[in-house]
Amino acid sequence: MKLYPNAKINIGLNITEKRPDGYHNIETVFYPLSLSDELTVELPDTDDAPEYKFHLSGIDIDVNPEKNLVIKAYRLLQQEYNLKPVDVILKKNIPFGAGLGGGSSDAAFMLKALNQLFKLNLSYNELERLAVRLGADCPVFIKNQAVFAEGIGDVFTPVNLSLKGYYIVLVKPDIFVPTPEAYASVVPKQPLNSLIENIKMPVSEWKNFICNDFETPVFYKYPLIGKIKSQLYEQGALYASMSGSGSSVYGIFDHNPTNPEGFENYFIYIGSL
Repeated sequence: MKLYPNAKINIGLNITEKRPDGYHNIETVFYPLSLSDELTVELPDTDDAPEYKFHLSGIDIDVNPEKNLVIKAYRLLQQEYNLKPVDVILKKNIPFGAGLGGGSSDAAFMLKALNQLFKLNLSYNELERLAVRLGADCPVFIKNQAVFAEGIGDVFTPVNLSLKGYYIVLVKPDIFVPTPEAYASVVPKQPLNSLIENIKMPVSEWKNFICNDFETPVFYKYPLIGKIKSQLYEQGALYASMSGSGSSVYGIFDHNPTNPEGFENYFIYIGSL
């Protein structure tokens, strides 16, 4: 079977407090994108196949397969259900280190693929409980809908948010922002406004009320990322923001921005929402 693990963006991101376990509580809205990887999972042709075969293509990721979240997802279910071997092909189209959740999405879709392939009959809730063991934002890709997220990003409340009719320009420069570094630079605080209420406003008003707490320290250390946000506004974005802890920045437009300028040397994705 072939699946298309999609990216997400963060609309707003408030770092509200540091927890005793060292993690941080956050508030954010996860919104799915059509930008996606390609994941194929099949049973091997022979009975004497190894535990798994894993082929990676697309954007180059130099990592041991056992450390890839797709194989970690397989291992997780293998422990519980003694799965048979599988052949896995993953084509990476979503850039990593971008705040887009590409690896987490791959893992979540792998759980869903294995659930279907081996007829495990796991519910969405059961899949979400497994997914959080792979990463804090993995569960959001199980139901794959817009949600308001709290806790470490794993407590979800569905939100009535549709950006249908809008367009997105997503830009990722050749910069990697380590997530621990980003968190270490933020002073947690309670937000002045309710994010779950603010997203009910017109998109054109979001820039006055919705922010990403990571932006100030990240833009200070990596000015180019902040410059990209400014360029998106200059070219007509209604709202622009860094996604997650970076380094990708997106702009939401009310028209199809067919030829955005100044991003020729970066990864760029243009699509409808």
